[in-house]
Amino acid sequence: MAKRKRSSHPAPDAPQQHNALLPQKRHYRQRAHANPFSDHALNYPASPQGFDWAALFPSYATSGKTPEFADVGCGFGGLLIALAPLFPDTLMLGMEIRVQVSQYVQDRIAALRATPASSTSHHFQNVSIVRANSMKFTPNYFPKHSLSALFFLFPDPHFKSRKHKARIISPTLLAEYAYVLRPGGIVYTITDVRDLHEWMKAHLDAFPLFEYVSEEVLRAEGKGAILDAVYSSTEEGKKVERNQGDKWLACFRRIEIPRL
Repeated sequence: MAKRKRSSHPAPDAPQQHNALLPQKRHYRQRAHANPFSDHALNYPASPQGFDWAALFPSYATSGKTPEFADVGCGFGGLLIALAPLFPDTLMLGMEIRVQVSQYVQDRIAALRATPASSTSHHFQNVSIVRANSMKFTPNYFPKHSLSALFFLFPDPHFKSRKHKARIISPTLLAEYAYVLRPGGIVYTITDVRDLHEWMKAHLDAFPLFEYVSEEVLRAEGKGAILDAVYSSTEEGKKVERNQGDKWLACFRRIEIPRL
């Protein structure tokens, strides 16, 4: 009997099988930004208490937990995927308005969860996404003082002055962010547009419920892993690095004003 030839191509290992499950970004492309004032035919809960969190986080269905981290305008989900294994007991929610991009993140998370139990699937049960307009509906998703971290990473700069009202940081929106962020919670902002950095920092500085906190202080508090992910986990952040551009970080802590 003739001996069976050994294949010159080894069987795919676990990482290769894992990568084969992941969606490909080229199938989900669309415009870089969306008009937040347009009608996007969104479904949203009337209140956080009416939202079915078990549908997004089935492994935590009986835990009573709600998200503690929120990535506003999460893009392709780089930050969520980077932080999920670092904080396995913390629920994290991405909010993205673009149809194709939010679908990509949803499919990406499903693929990561579907990997063999001996691999990495347990790391991603704590992360999910909703297609949402966070400029309009943030309080519909998050109870008062429920978040410990809010991320605004490389948001749309809206360069023209008449478009500044569409920027994700504004006095009106900061009141909503202060409502959902617990005292001691952190707002993380980063951008490669200096004018936008100065805009966000100035508005946060002027808002009475936030105070600036330096990167050095946050790292001393043990938040270095979060900051590293903020700098380099997103598609936009990696693009800035490839182009050797600058990034400007500004972080603010939610504070309480004592009642007289």
